[in-house]
Amino acid sequence: MGFLSRIDVRRGLRYVLVFQLVIACVLILSDVAEVVSNPFTPRVELPTGPISPGDQRRQYRTDRTDPTLLPQDLPLDVPVPQNFPTRLEFTEKNVDDLGRVLLVSGQIEIGDAERFETFLTDMSEQPDLIALHSPGGKVSEALMIGDRIREAGLSSAVLSGAVCMSACPYILAGGVERIVSLQGIVGLHQHYYDQPRLIPVVFAVESIQKGQGETMQYLIDMGIDPSLMLYSLNTPPDQIYALVEEELTSTRIATQILE
Repeated sequence: MGFLSRIDVRRGLRYVLVFQLVIACVLILSDVAEVVSNPFTPRVELPTGPISPGDQRRQYRTDRTDPTLLPQDLPLDVPVPQNFPTRLEFTEKNVDDLGRVLLVSGQIEIGDAERFETFLTDMSEQPDLIALHSPGGKVSEALMIGDRIREAGLSSAVLSGAVCMSACPYILAGGVERIVSLQGIVGLHQHYYDQPRLIPVVFAVESIQKGQGETMQYLIDMGIDPSLMLYSLNTPPDQIYALVEEELTSTRIATQILE
Protein backbone atom coordinates (compact mmCIF):
# COMPACT_ATOMS: atom_id res chain seq x y z
CA MET A 1 0.00 0.00 0.00
CA GLY A 2 1.43 3.35 -1.04
CA PHE A 3 1.96 6.35 1.17
CA LEU A 4 -1.02 8.23 -0.31
CA SER A 5 -3.29 5.19 0.14
CA ARG A 6 -2.35 4.97 3.83
CA ILE A 7 -3.25 8.66 4.23
CA ASP A 8 -6.64 8.07 2.58
CA VAL A 9 -7.38 5.13 4.90
CA ARG A 10 -6.42 7.16 7.97
CA ARG A 11 -8.54 10.06 6.79
CA GLY A 12 -11.47 7.74 6.15
CA LEU A 13 -11.17 6.20 9.62
CA ARG A 14 -10.99 9.68 11.13
CA TYR A 15 -14.22 10.65 9.35
CA VAL A 16 -15.93 7.49 10.62
CA LEU A 17 -14.80 8.26 14.18
CA VAL A 18 -16.00 11.86 13.94
CA PHE A 19 -19.36 10.67 12.56
CA GLN A 20 -19.75 8.20 15.45
CA LEU A 21 -18.94 10.96 17.95
CA VAL A 22 -21.57 13.21 16.37
CA ILE A 23 -24.18 10.44 16.62
CA ALA A 24 -23.25 9.85 20.28
CA CYS A 25 -23.58 13.57 21.03
CA VAL A 26 -27.00 13.72 19.34
CA LEU A 27 -28.20 10.71 21.34
CA ILE A 28 -26.97 12.22 24.59
CA LEU A 29 -28.53 15.60 23.83
CA SER A 30 -31.86 14.00 22.91
CA ASP A 31 -31.88 12.03 26.17
CA VAL A 32 -31.08 15.16 28.16
CA ALA A 33 -33.81 17.08 26.35
CA GLU A 34 -36.36 14.49 27.49
CA VAL A 35 -35.67 15.18 31.17
CA VAL A 36 -34.60 18.82 31.18
CA SER A 37 -37.24 21.43 30.45
CA ASN A 38 -36.51 24.17 27.95
CA PRO A 39 -35.66 27.31 29.98
CA PHE A 40 -37.08 29.50 27.21
CA THR A 41 -40.48 27.80 27.29
CA PRO A 42 -42.91 29.87 29.37
CA ARG A 43 -44.28 27.99 32.35
CA VAL A 44 -48.05 27.61 32.30
CA GLU A 45 -49.70 27.72 35.70
CA LEU A 46 -52.62 25.31 35.56
CA PRO A 47 -55.54 25.36 37.99
CA THR A 48 -56.10 22.56 40.46
CA GLY A 49 -59.21 20.95 41.86
CA PRO A 50 -62.22 19.30 40.18
CA ILE A 51 -62.92 20.21 36.56
CA SER A 52 -65.91 22.11 35.20
CA PRO A 53 -66.93 23.08 31.64
CA GLY A 54 -64.37 25.54 30.30
CA ASP A 55 -61.90 24.68 33.09
CA GLN A 56 -60.65 21.30 31.94
CA ARG A 57 -56.86 21.42 31.65
CA ARG A 58 -54.71 20.03 34.41
CA GLN A 59 -51.10 18.97 34.90
CA TYR A 60 -50.37 15.52 33.49
CA ARG A 61 -48.48 13.01 35.58
CA THR A 62 -47.94 9.27 35.26
CA ASP A 63 -46.90 8.32 38.78
CA ARG A 64 -50.09 8.94 40.75
CA THR A 65 -53.54 10.47 40.55
CA ASP A 66 -54.01 14.12 41.46
CA PRO A 67 -55.78 14.06 44.85
CA THR A 68 -57.47 17.40 44.12
CA LEU A 69 -58.96 16.26 40.82
CA LEU A 70 -61.66 13.97 42.18
CA PRO A 71 -63.89 14.13 45.25
CA GLN A 72 -62.33 12.14 48.08
CA ASP A 73 -65.44 11.44 50.15
CA LEU A 74 -67.41 9.46 47.59
CA PRO A 75 -67.67 5.67 47.83
CA LEU A 76 -65.76 3.89 45.07
CA ASP A 77 -67.45 1.28 42.92
CA VAL A 78 -64.08 -0.48 42.63
CA PRO A 79 -61.14 0.56 44.85
CA VAL A 80 -58.23 1.75 42.72
CA PRO A 81 -54.58 2.40 43.65
CA GLN A 82 -53.57 6.06 44.07
CA ASN A 83 -50.08 5.33 42.73
CA PHE A 84 -50.05 3.89 39.22
CA PRO A 85 -48.22 0.57 38.72
CA THR A 86 -45.36 0.91 36.24
CA ARG A 87 -47.15 -1.48 33.87
CA LEU A 88 -50.67 -2.83 33.63
CA GLU A 89 -51.95 -5.01 36.44
CA PHE A 90 -55.09 -7.15 36.21
CA THR A 91 -57.31 -7.79 39.23
CA GLU A 92 -60.62 -9.68 39.41
CA LYS A 93 -63.32 -8.28 41.67
CA ASN A 94 -66.95 -9.16 42.33
CA VAL A 95 -68.94 -5.94 42.68
CA ASP A 96 -72.61 -5.53 43.59
CA ASP A 97 -74.66 -4.32 40.59
CA LEU A 98 -71.65 -4.69 38.29
CA GLY A 99 -70.93 -8.41 38.53
CA ARG A 100 -67.48 -9.81 37.80
CA VAL A 101 -65.17 -6.87 37.13
CA LEU A 102 -61.65 -7.05 35.70
CA LEU A 103 -59.75 -3.98 36.92
CA VAL A 104 -56.99 -2.96 34.49
CA SER A 105 -54.72 -0.44 36.20
CA GLY A 106 -51.29 1.10 35.64
CA GLN A 107 -49.13 2.42 32.84
CA ILE A 108 -49.46 0.79 29.40
CA GLU A 109 -46.14 -0.70 28.34
CA ILE A 110 -44.81 -2.87 25.51
CA GLY A 111 -46.09 -6.43 25.88
CA ASP A 112 -49.15 -5.49 27.96
CA ALA A 113 -51.58 -6.36 25.16
CA GLU A 114 -50.21 -9.91 25.07
CA ARG A 115 -50.35 -10.10 28.87
CA PHE A 116 -53.98 -8.90 28.81
CA GLU A 117 -54.85 -11.51 26.19
CA THR A 118 -53.28 -14.27 28.30
CA PHE A 119 -54.99 -13.14 31.51
CA LEU A 120 -58.39 -12.87 29.82
CA THR A 121 -58.02 -16.33 28.26
CA ASP A 122 -57.01 -17.90 31.57
CA MET A 123 -59.96 -16.47 33.54
CA SER A 124 -62.39 -19.13 34.72
CA GLU A 125 -65.32 -16.95 33.67
CA GLN A 126 -65.48 -14.04 31.26
CA PRO A 127 -65.79 -10.71 33.12
CA ASP A 128 -68.95 -8.66 32.91
CA LEU A 129 -66.98 -5.42 32.76
CA ILE A 130 -63.46 -4.12 32.12
CA ALA A 131 -62.78 -1.25 34.56
CA LEU A 132 -59.90 1.07 33.66
CA HIS A 133 -57.54 3.15 35.79
CA SER A 134 -54.48 4.25 33.83
CA PRO A 135 -52.41 7.35 33.01
CA GLY A 136 -51.80 5.96 29.53
CA GLY A 137 -48.64 4.81 27.79
CA LYS A 138 -48.00 3.01 24.51
CA VAL A 139 -50.70 3.83 21.94
CA SER A 140 -50.09 0.68 19.89
CA GLU A 141 -50.63 -1.54 22.94
CA ALA A 142 -53.81 0.37 23.90
CA LEU A 143 -55.25 -0.17 20.41
CA MET A 144 -54.56 -3.90 20.57
CA ILE A 145 -56.16 -4.22 24.01
CA GLY A 146 -59.20 -2.29 22.80
CA ASP A 147 -59.47 -4.59 19.78
CA ARG A 148 -59.39 -7.64 22.06
CA ILE A 149 -62.12 -6.20 24.29
CA ARG A 150 -64.35 -5.61 21.26
CA GLU A 151 -63.66 -9.09 19.86
CA ALA A 152 -64.73 -10.61 23.20
CA GLY A 153 -67.94 -8.54 23.21
CA LEU A 154 -67.08 -6.95 26.56
CA SER A 155 -68.05 -3.58 28.00
CA SER A 156 -65.56 -1.08 29.41
CA ALA A 157 -65.82 1.53 32.14
CA VAL A 158 -64.17 4.39 33.98
CA LEU A 159 -65.82 4.26 37.39
CA SER A 160 -65.96 6.63 40.34
CA GLY A 161 -62.49 7.59 41.57
CA ALA A 162 -60.73 6.20 38.47
CA VAL A 163 -58.90 8.03 35.69
CA CYS A 164 -58.29 7.03 32.08
CA MET A 165 -55.87 9.38 30.35
CA SER A 166 -53.59 9.74 27.31
CA ALA A 167 -53.69 6.37 25.47
CA CYS A 168 -56.11 4.77 27.95
CA PRO A 169 -59.28 6.17 26.28
CA TYR A 170 -58.42 4.01 23.25
CA ILE A 171 -58.87 0.96 25.48
CA LEU A 172 -62.15 2.42 26.71
CA ALA A 173 -63.22 2.81 23.07
CA GLY A 174 -63.02 -0.97 22.62
CA GLY A 175 -65.99 -1.68 24.87
CA VAL A 176 -69.29 -2.64 23.27
CA GLU A 177 -70.84 -0.43 25.94
CA ARG A 178 -68.68 2.33 27.41
CA ILE A 179 -69.66 3.43 30.90
CA VAL A 180 -68.16 6.60 32.39
CA SER A 181 -68.81 8.00 35.84
CA LEU A 182 -68.86 11.78 36.22
CA GLN A 183 -66.82 11.11 39.37
CA GLY A 184 -64.04 9.69 37.19
CA ILE A 185 -61.81 11.31 34.55
CA VAL A 186 -61.37 10.59 30.84
CA GLY A 187 -58.52 12.80 29.60
CA LEU A 188 -56.59 13.33 26.38
CA HIS A 189 -53.43 15.05 25.15
CA GLN A 190 -50.82 14.89 22.40
CA HIS A 191 -49.00 11.59 22.44
CA TYR A 192 -45.96 10.05 20.84
CA TYR A 193 -45.95 7.26 18.30
CA ASP A 194 -43.06 4.79 18.30
CA GLN A 195 -40.47 5.64 15.66
CA PRO A 196 -36.76 4.94 15.03
CA ARG A 197 -34.37 7.50 16.42
CA LEU A 198 -32.14 9.67 14.23
CA ILE A 199 -34.32 9.31 11.13
CA PRO A 200 -34.76 12.24 8.74
CA VAL A 201 -37.47 14.73 9.70
CA VAL A 202 -39.57 13.92 6.65
CA PHE A 203 -39.74 10.25 7.65
CA ALA A 204 -40.47 11.13 11.29
CA VAL A 205 -43.41 13.28 10.20
CA GLU A 206 -44.61 10.49 7.91
CA SER A 207 -44.43 8.01 10.81
CA ILE A 208 -46.41 10.31 13.11
CA GLN A 209 -49.07 10.92 10.47
CA LYS A 210 -49.34 7.18 9.84
CA GLY A 211 -49.84 6.57 13.56
CA GLN A 212 -52.51 9.24 13.77
CA GLY A 213 -54.26 7.80 10.72
CA GLU A 214 -54.30 4.32 12.25
CA THR A 215 -55.68 5.71 15.51
CA MET A 216 -58.40 7.63 13.69
CA GLN A 217 -59.39 4.54 11.69
CA TYR A 218 -59.51 2.53 14.92
CA LEU A 219 -61.90 5.06 16.48
CA ILE A 220 -64.14 4.96 13.40
CA ASP A 221 -64.17 1.14 13.48
CA MET A 222 -65.18 1.27 17.16
CA GLY A 223 -68.07 3.65 16.47
CA ILE A 224 -66.35 6.65 18.07
CA ASP A 225 -66.52 10.09 16.46
CA PRO A 226 -62.92 10.72 15.28
CA SER A 227 -63.34 14.36 16.35
CA LEU A 228 -62.30 12.96 19.74
CA MET A 229 -58.72 13.35 18.51
CA LEU A 230 -59.11 17.14 18.36
CA TYR A 231 -58.98 17.25 22.16
CA SER A 232 -55.68 15.38 22.11
CA LEU A 233 -54.11 17.29 19.22
CA ASN A 234 -54.89 20.64 20.86
CA THR A 235 -53.47 19.75 24.29
CA PRO A 236 -49.69 19.79 25.03
CA PRO A 237 -48.20 16.49 26.28
CA ASP A 238 -47.46 17.93 29.75
CA GLN A 239 -51.15 18.75 30.23
CA ILE A 240 -54.34 16.70 30.19
CA TYR A 241 -57.74 17.77 28.88
CA ALA A 242 -60.56 16.17 30.87
CA LEU A 243 -63.78 15.59 28.96
CA VAL A 244 -67.07 16.83 30.41
CA GLU A 245 -70.40 15.04 30.00
CA GLU A 246 -71.41 16.69 26.72
CA GLU A 247 -68.04 15.82 25.15
CA LEU A 248 -68.17 12.26 26.42
CA THR A 249 -71.57 11.64 24.86
CA SER A 250 -71.21 13.68 21.64
CA THR A 251 -68.03 11.82 20.66
CA ARG A 252 -69.62 8.51 21.78
CA ILE A 253 -66.57 7.60 23.85
CA ALA A 254 -69.25 7.07 26.52
CA THR A 255 -72.51 5.30 25.80
CA GLN A 256 -73.71 5.49 29.41
CA ILE A 257 -73.05 8.17 32.02
CA LEU A 258 -73.11 7.47 35.75
CA GLU A 259 -73.63 10.37 38.15
